[in-house]
Amino acid sequence: MKLFKNQKLTLYNSFSKKKEIFTPIHDGFIGMYVCGPTVYSNVHLGNCRTFLSFDLVFRYLKHLGYKVRYVRNITDAGHLENDADSGEDRIAKKARSEKIEPMEVVQNYTIDFHQTMEKFNALPPSIEPTATGHIIEQIGIIQEILKNGFAYEKNGSVYFDVLKFNETHHYGKLSGRNLEDMIANSRELEGQSDKKNPQDFALWKKAEPKHIMRWPSPWSDGFPGWHLECTAMSTKYLGEHFDIHGGGMDLKFPHHECEIAQSEAFCNQNPVNYWMHANMLTLNGQKMAKSTGNNILPNELFTGDNTILSKPFSPTVTKFFMYQAHYRSILDFSSDALEAAEKGYNRMKEAFKNLNTLPTGKDSTMDISAWKQSCYDAMNDDFNSPILIAQLFEAAKFINSVKDGKASITPSDLEILKTAIHSFVFEVLGLQEESISDTNSTKLSDTVALLINLRKEARENKDFATSDKIRDELTAIGIQLKDGKDGTTFSL
Repeated sequence: MKLFKNQKLTLYNSFSKKKEIFTPIHDGFIGMYVCGPTVYSNVHLGNCRTFLSFDLVFRYLKHLGYKVRYVRNITDAGHLENDADSGEDRIAKKARSEKIEPMEVVQNYTIDFHQTMEKFNALPPSIEPTATGHIIEQIGIIQEILKNGFAYEKNGSVYFDVLKFNETHHYGKLSGRNLEDMIANSRELEGQSDKKNPQDFALWKKAEPKHIMRWPSPWSDGFPGWHLECTAMSTKYLGEHFDIHGGGMDLKFPHHECEIAQSEAFCNQNPVNYWMHANMLTLNGQKMAKSTGNNILPNELFTGDNTILSKPFSPTVTKFFMYQAHYRSILDFSSDALEAAEKGYNRMKEAFKNLNTLPTGKDSTMDISAWKQSCYDAMNDDFNSPILIAQLFEAAKFINSVKDGKASITPSDLEILKTAIHSFVFEVLGLQEESISDTNSTKLSDTVALLINLRKEARENKDFATSDKIRDELTAIGIQLKDGKDGTTFSL
């Protein structure tokens, strides 16, 4: 029997603004669309947090036994410099500044994105379509919206008529905004005279002579509006009505609001049952921004090649740190927080290494089945990874107690515990076992063994100052000594 038959999953729906019991449109099958990157620069850590949040969702749904079609797009055209449909295409601007073809920009940064997500051990989506690969579908949707009376053409560009749409629908229902308030607080922007109203947004833009990314259409040589690609690709691969749409919190307005309006104008129904939004990542309490220097790229984090953090941190530790906060909460990135996460992850990992050598007994002093269900309860509660990790620490504490003879576990419970830990650590959280190479591991062991012997000699000579200094300095660099009846051992 599939696990989802016995596990009641609830998730926070940004549309209803409350937690709801998740019921897929088709039993056992889930369609999920997540807004992917605009590939004009290196993917930053804030983007990574969003994609890792939905990797967790994808992994858990698959773990429960659902067949999931996960679609995540690549924006390789149409994303202008601001949300008012003005400025240059971000990719074209990058191509012009570097004197290369736009598709070279796309290729370079798409590869960077994929390599970064691979380092984080994120699963690839089921389908990863591109905006430029779906120009025909976008033109077809524009034609239908024009035919339905919710758009207008002006000087070769086509705009969505928000006021006309709002007469029979509600523009702003996802973000909770009121169109009348938007109109009252808006001002006419220079260069936007083709629009009837400032709230209208582009479905198709006529390309200026200098614009190097352009396609033929019934209205002009131009390019599609940024919001349109997601409507085109989600409906093509998931249908006009699907289960989950995800993205960063910053996309709720205007991007996702425009998606809803486009879909309702195109096929006269709300396209999505559950909207999910991941929150932002800050750095040392401030918003990440390249312009202020308060920014760090993933590879700069992994290699330590930065002036912000005290040391390098691995992709697994970084991912573990991110999952210690709920995906809907703001998370602050700092050296202290990452170091704490690293120590916690290493403690947990050391405990789990003892699973294969744990002694078993006639009874268990911990209810393993109840503990296992508590892990599911955490994930069933809107993918609550911090609570899941807290339960994994409880398991680590119990394992250490069994190893020290202070607790006991039966052989059958030990097998349940092993399977559950493997499932939640490696399948659901997608953490990786990070080990030092065999050669380096041997060198490390020999070096620490030498220091342990020097410490032993110091203690025998009652030179406790030197003995304590060796122990304390090893602890400071992450090597913990443990004295026992059979001698001194160490763990990382």
